[in-house]
Amino acid sequence: MSLIKSISGFRGTIGGKPNENLTPIDIVKFASAYGSWLLHKGPGKKKVVVGRDGRISGEMVEVLVEQSLLALGIDVIHLGLSTTPTVEMAVVFEKADGGIILTASHNPKQWNALKLLNEKGEFVSGEEGKTILTLAANEDFNYASIDDLGKIISNTDSLEKHIQAIVNYPLVDINAIKAANFSVVVDAINSSGAFTVPALLKAIGVNDITVLNGDMHGNFAHNPEPLKEHLTELCDTVVSKKASLGIAVDPDVDRLCFVSENGELFGEEYTLVAVADFILQNKKGATVSNLSSTRALRDVTEKYGCSYFASAVGEVNVVNKMKSEKAVIGGEGNGGIIVPDLHYGRDALIGIALFLTHLAKTKMTASALRASYPAYFMSKKKMDIDASISLSKIFDVLATKYVAFPINKEDGFKIDFENEWVHLRSSNTEPIIRIYTEAPSQAAADKLADEIISIIATIN
Repeated sequence: MSLIKSISGFRGTIGGKPNENLTPIDIVKFASAYGSWLLHKGPGKKKVVVGRDGRISGEMVEVLVEQSLLALGIDVIHLGLSTTPTVEMAVVFEKADGGIILTASHNPKQWNALKLLNEKGEFVSGEEGKTILTLAANEDFNYASIDDLGKIISNTDSLEKHIQAIVNYPLVDINAIKAANFSVVVDAINSSGAFTVPALLKAIGVNDITVLNGDMHGNFAHNPEPLKEHLTELCDTVVSKKASLGIAVDPDVDRLCFVSENGELFGEEYTLVAVADFILQNKKGATVSNLSSTRALRDVTEKYGCSYFASAVGEVNVVNKMKSEKAVIGGEGNGGIIVPDLHYGRDALIGIALFLTHLAKTKMTASALRASYPAYFMSKKKMDIDASISLSKIFDVLATKYVAFPINKEDGFKIDFENEWVHLRSSNTEPIIRIYTEAPSQAAADKLADEIISIIATIN
């Protein structure tokens, strides 16, 4: 059981003791800190959008958060069951001062979280997050008097507006999608994807839809992270139904994974690659992903004569890099698609619409489209590190050994070799170091990771 307080929000397991887990006391404190931060930004009545995924604890957390904001004199725009990108867009649609998304994303059912947005519907900055953490630690709250309490404003059309914005997006071609006559299997993982993904698919011309795990009770049918080992039912169903493809999303619908018609995963890393390929065919510009994402995005970007940029890991870092480089598409290798002229947030729904348009226009199967991209394979390992050995020492040793190759220290330590790379990052919650590698074969990726691990093991 644990409680993690960070600059981007508050995440923990439900139950247990206050300040050790995400208990009602902690939820009220964190919501009050966020609300107080908004009130300190300037005079005038504030309003905040609140939405949640389908977790078992969702309604409980939602009530505590909303009532805490009302107690501060803040109006709450109540979305109820929703998605992370829908909440982000609703902040802008409703001209709100901020938003709170209640979701622990891909974490198991015992987890929940408060993710905090600014008035642009984007995650709060590092400095803003630090201010909110300080307010929470000091319990520096001043609740409203009886005549100044906030009110609940019900909102029932946020998803409709979100989907309409996608339908209206210039590169989404509904006629092409309709003509392709796709049949799709969706793994909704007993959460918000059960109603949002089918609604999106129908709006863009897909009518042959099979939904797996569609009961929104939050008792997830499998580990909700959309990885191969968790999606066997989806893969098998795509084959048995002879479907065009399968779609998996996480509980809050900001991560996206496809299954090809042959039952093989398209690959989370390649979700962004495929969408970027389509975007760049129609609109030239920079692309961005984080340092731990596949090199295939760089290869595809350079094929169109455009520039690729890598950011530190974390959505807020990707967004900042996208803004500074004026990127036309970006995201993360975990299936997070960010289309900046829709909104600066990971959004599985726009990702689905653009991918299906791309697939329809190429007239390829999903497996053939996947085979058209550079083939890379990843290894993701970790090792315990001795507390007496500093990360800087480890990085210095590696920098000396691999001095002939480009090294990036923006976020941990990354070495770019000719046909492969290795990225090392420390964990914020465990005394371990994560070693991610990528190479043209799985054996080569594993070999590189083991080589780095063996070097670190000799350091004393």
